[in-house]
Amino acid sequence: MVPELPMTADGLEERARELLDAHAYAYVAGSASSERTAAANRAAFDRYRIVPRMLCGTTGPGVRDLSVEVLGTTLAAPVLTAPIGVLGLLAERGEVMVAEVARELGVGTVLSTAASSTIEEVGAVAEDWWYQLYWPADEELARSLVRRAENAGAKAIMVTVDTPSLGWRPRDLELGHLPFLHGKGIANYLTDPVFRAKLPTPPEESVDAMRTAILTWVGLFGNHKLRPADIAHLREWTDLPIAVKGILHPDDARLVVESGADGVVVSNHGGRQVDGAIATLDALPAVVAAVGDRADVLFDSGVRTGSDLLIALALGAKAVLYGRPWAYGLGIAGADGVRHALRILLADFDSALGLSGCPNVTGLNRDLIAMPR
Repeated sequence: MVPELPMTADGLEERARELLDAHAYAYVAGSASSERTAAANRAAFDRYRIVPRMLCGTTGPGVRDLSVEVLGTTLAAPVLTAPIGVLGLLAERGEVMVAEVARELGVGTVLSTAASSTIEEVGAVAEDWWYQLYWPADEELARSLVRRAENAGAKAIMVTVDTPSLGWRPRDLELGHLPFLHGKGIANYLTDPVFRAKLPTPPEESVDAMRTAILTWVGLFGNHKLRPADIAHLREWTDLPIAVKGILHPDDARLVVESGADGVVVSNHGGRQVDGAIATLDALPAVVAAVGDRADVLFDSGVRTGSDLLIALALGAKAVLYGRPWAYGLGIAGADGVRHALRILLADFDSALGLSGCPNVTGLNRDLIAMPR
């Protein structure tokens, strides 16, 4: 039987380019400025080569143990769906669909603050899920968002620190499109009691009231004043594990771990923030060397295949956050598209793992990887 959906991440992107609304496609596909960093994320994987081992007595496909424990969460495979905002551009109740599929497959999911569905809606259906916090320029609001996530069943808090403001994204600019200014992707603000208390009129009452709410959001979204001490402050608010996302420099990794973080996510936001930034894979080994013995190191940006996932794990990541391919799948075919995108990654990884001589994820290490060219 010929599959209805493409069998590669690149194929999903191409199908999405054909089918999605131009605004939705640009929002997902776009990166900062010339998009050099997004390209570098992919090119970095070409500099590493797997050196498969033979005659290792590994088990057959589908029965290898892919499970891991990351930040106290046990996952069936070392994969979480990355926190992509405004999934309402791709499908109604998009974040809820993603959470349901992740639960079905036993992988993790990370809910973005900039979601089209609320914390409570996702918490009602998700299982192994974490909450990604864009720390607003208001401490009371930040604390309210964390409290809501904790009450809704989140198993960890992931603070994104590389987005005190949005990067320069020409694809969106050329279309004159920023979804937040249309009230999209701010559901968690509009439903937050602290945020609503700042509004003169409930946003649902009129167009003018919604406009006021959006302008209030604009004034609160970014926070250029965050420092490592704020991670220690967050530790006072919650007993949940804390990860810090957007780390590329080993010194930054040391600082946040010393301030109380349980994990770091080596990430350049998929190339969406600083054009010309170091490829995430090239930053990974130094961060692992700096804090890998004291904190869980996760990875995102550029993963497209099972071999990519294997390389990231062999270089020291405990798990990866996987983003754009399943977002394309969501836009193409809803929950079925998300499921398809995740299943082809997991099947490809299972195959690469076994054919490289590893019976499980714990067998992955630097010895399996040839040094960069």
